Amino acid sequence: MFNKLSPTEPTSRFWHYDGGEQMNDGPAALVRELSTLVWIHKNRLIACTIAGLILAGLYAHSLPRTYVSTATLLLEPRQTAIPGQDAGPQQNLDLNRADSELQIISSERLLSEVFERLNLEASPELGPQPPSMIGSAVAWVKQAAGLTGPSTPQGENAASTATVTAEENARRAAFGNFSKHLSVRRVGQSYVIEIQYTSMDPSVPARVANAAVSGYIMQAVSFKAETVRARSEALQGRLEALAAQVTAASDAMKLGELPAIPTPDADARVIGAALPPLAPSGPRATLITILGGILGFLAGSSLMALNFVRDRKVASAEELARETGLPCLGSFIDTNRMQAGLSRELSPDCAASIRDLRTSIEIACATLRNERSLVIALVGWSGGELTSVLSMGLSRLIKAGSRDVTLFLSAEWFNYLGDENGRLPSHSLADIALSDLQPGPFSFQNSDGVAVLPIRSTNANANLLADFRHPRVSKVLGAARDRGDVILDLPPIDKSKDALALATYADAVIVVAQLGNTSIGEVNAAVQQLRRTRAKIIGTVICANNS
Repeated sequence: MFNKLSPTEPTSRFWHYDGGEQMNDGPAALVRELSTLVWIHKNRLIACTIAGLILAGLYAHSLPRTYVSTATLLLEPRQTAIPGQDAGPQQNLDLNRADSELQIISSERLLSEVFERLNLEASPELGPQPPSMIGSAVAWVKQAAGLTGPSTPQGENAASTATVTAEENARRAAFGNFSKHLSVRRVGQSYVIEIQYTSMDPSVPARVANAAVSGYIMQAVSFKAETVRARSEALQGRLEALAAQVTAASDAMKLGELPAIPTPDADARVIGAALPPLAPSGPRATLITILGGILGFLAGSSLMALNFVRDRKVASAEELARETGLPCLGSFIDTNRMQAGLSRELSPDCAASIRDLRTSIEIACATLRNERSLVIALVGWSGGELTSVLSMGLSRLIKAGSRDVTLFLSAEWFNYLGDENGRLPSHSLADIALSDLQPGPFSFQNSDGVAVLPIRSTNANANLLADFRHPRVSKVLGAARDRGDVILDLPPIDKSKDALALATYADAVIVVAQLGNTSIGEVNAAVQQLRRTRAKIIGTVICANNS
């Protein structure tokens, strides 16, 4: 029954607990959460975006400049070459023929003819290229993982080595690269065909595109010439006209130009010759840079989302109240200044923050204040520094209000206060709980009017054996309550369960969370463990330890 999680007991002495603040779900909540996350991680998002822009810009400007030229060709109705006539009957032109002509232009036969006529085998950009860093890394990973392709039999390797020379391999590699640089496509559903070539040399693209057009014309006219020549009744004039067109197309292909004479028998008409490019068409540095910035922003957003899912840190008082269902009683932004002012007068800002916390506690425990003094406990999940700073500041402010205060402080922070003579106390709450000592004035140390007693002993065995649920501890706290208010600076819950035992004596328990360090899950875990012990939790406090 003690391990069963139960909500805070309703009581007229404390604020009514209704299971937490009800928040409206829907798009507004999603936008609010996203806006909060973006604002919290804005530095990370900006850094990732700038890094993406810089890396993409450097990459874009490191790429070689490429030039593109395009030649356009219009298909016309096919004419049949009939001896004795200038033109035969026309055949219908349909989309199927357009697709067929597209495959003819991009066929290996025509491309190899252009490749040889222009002597592109010696082009440096078409020769074997060293593998890129990414390609080398992928090849290394495949080799290490044993994912390389199956090896060929030894006999086949020997035969291949004997028949294929190094020159032939180089030629094949150059022709493969040439085919990748040349593209042929139809313009929509029309009969216009674009032949485009990309090269790093601005003088090459126009020659190759025009040569491809001339090669296509040469093939079409050569086929008609062969057809006419095969007929026994072929006329010499018709043959000479076709031969002239073939010769003009062949010469134009060698020079990388268009035929110098009309070619009506080609069944296609050139409507746009490829011109030398005036400026590089790639890489598109601006688009690559923008894409890099977008990728950097997405990478930062992914890191933000992973961090949000993996470890949700407390980002604001509103988020802490929404996630825990407990009111946030105060926010302390600069606890370093507060800690520095503990040995002297508190700064106005620190005093105002602690005063607001004291006011919230007085409102929550208004009924108890009329009956007796209050026992207030401050506890955190980890890191007792902020809890001790708040406890000491709250004790001094209550003492400044002409009310006696007894502070039970964590041992590691007791030496920070000290007394006028620098003497350390001879006993602690753990020593009193373990032995038969009676609490008295000698047990406490006076620090600027605040009676201070450490909770943990300097003796490790005493801390190990002390039972803070012992009646002697209740007597000590009762005696301290008779003198005035009591502040319990409890040790962190993640280090010891003594905090849970002492929290049961408190009239009001406040959970302390550190901004950007304590996670929502840790705060909820602390609240759940305190509720299992029936501790009277009245709210939370958020602190920021600025350096």
